[in-house]
Amino acid sequence: MSTGSPRQASAPPRIPGFDYVRVLGAGGSADVYLYRQHLPSRLVAVKVLAAQGLDDEVRRRFTDEANLMAQLSHHPSIVTVHHASVAADGRPYLVMEHCSQPGLGERYRVERMGVAEVLRIGVRLASAVQTAHGHGVLHRDIKPANVLTTDFGWPALTDFGIAATVGQQGAAGLSVPWAPPEMLATPPSSDERSDVYCLGATLYSALAGRSPFEVPGGANGAADLVMRIERDPLPAVGRADVPAGLSRVLARAMAKRPADRYASALELGRALQRVESELALPVTTLDLPGEGAPRAGTLAGSAGDATRPRPPLVVPPASAGPADARSPADGRSADSPAPGPRRAGAGQVAAAAVVVVAVAGLVVAWLHGATPAPADPDGFGEATAPPAAAVPAVRDLAGARGPDGSVRFTWTNPAPEDGDTYRWGVVTATGEDALAAAGGPTATVRDAPGAVCVQVLLVRADGRVSAQPARGCAG
Repeated sequence: MSTGSPRQASAPPRIPGFDYVRVLGAGGSADVYLYRQHLPSRLVAVKVLAAQGLDDEVRRRFTDEANLMAQLSHHPSIVTVHHASVAADGRPYLVMEHCSQPGLGERYRVERMGVAEVLRIGVRLASAVQTAHGHGVLHRDIKPANVLTTDFGWPALTDFGIAATVGQQGAAGLSVPWAPPEMLATPPSSDERSDVYCLGATLYSALAGRSPFEVPGGANGAADLVMRIERDPLPAVGRADVPAGLSRVLARAMAKRPADRYASALELGRALQRVESELALPVTTLDLPGEGAPRAGTLAGSAGDATRPRPPLVVPPASAGPADARSPADGRSADSPAPGPRRAGAGQVAAAAVVVVAVAGLVVAWLHGATPAPADPDGFGEATAPPAAAVPAVRDLAGARGPDGSVRFTWTNPAPEDGDTYRWGVVTATGEDALAAAGGPTATVRDAPGAVCVQVLLVRADGRVSAQPARGCAG
């Protein structure tokens, strides 16, 4: 934690063929910028390692992340990696697709997310996690902040920076609020069921508006959370609209003992599908690689194999739902689009009994800059309205210590609109803290004897929030 001026992103590197646009976010070890690529012309997110602490081990982990994401990014719910290299100033960088809509990390604290949407997100992420496991990769840090949202509204898993091959142990860099007990133990351990726990904890957060063992208004430091995660039963979500069946699914996914959880992400995804069916909702498909994917426990063998799109296998729920909830022709939800509308070449026939329909018109319209028409006003289908204008991050976030030991933070709103408010909170050792409302561009942290860091989100009157929080520290 910085003891000086607020943490600012470092100067963006010069990258041939790309023009810098703006900062998207600044983290402890890397910064993310928005660039425009010249050819093909498109906006991309570029993750750049910070110059501080850049040693051989950090470079190796960054290279591993680039290689792992490249092998997995053909999946419609895993962020696509376009390119990786080293800038002229020596900083490694990763060029990824730009997910323009607010991600789960920005939404779950400030929105009441619907049950139907959380179920859809859960099924899609379960298929992404199962795909990673099929390539012998554990994510080990699934949490709301690592679930982005594509232009088409699909969840996209990112940040494989602490991923490991199956069987590798350790827990460096994990996020305590969503970590399972075995990863917090001494020595730590993890397997596929650890990712199942983290995914369950992420879905719990989307419903509850807080991390699973966080006590609103209570002590939520790392030690407090670890004790509750290891010993306390899972608290109720606290929403009357969350069905008992979904609560049971989350409780099993987050069981203390790995043996009591779902054995795989696929099993968790099918359980979430059954809840959709019980609620008479369209059943979201599980998008899994078809023939030719590497066997579990092995990494892809060649660069060519790692980047070749593979036909998705559409997995219907284990038991059929209501007769009107699924199409008799292909087993999919009647309202669900073909898997992966943002992946060219994904609509291929996987088997005689499993048909994937290519949404060619939508892809062509997207590639030519057309805006898809809004559809499905009841909110239960898969089509989404065109994304609204992005909400900018606040600027000039800075803190000053007063004579009473408190720290007063101020910031500026770069594009004020009527009804603007703010959500802010102290960044703790776990990376999370409850966010409080602020009507104006100022907030005060009381009883702050040492360095303190905060994060701030700009909230529009219609509920839209900044795509990335602004963060700043004061000594």
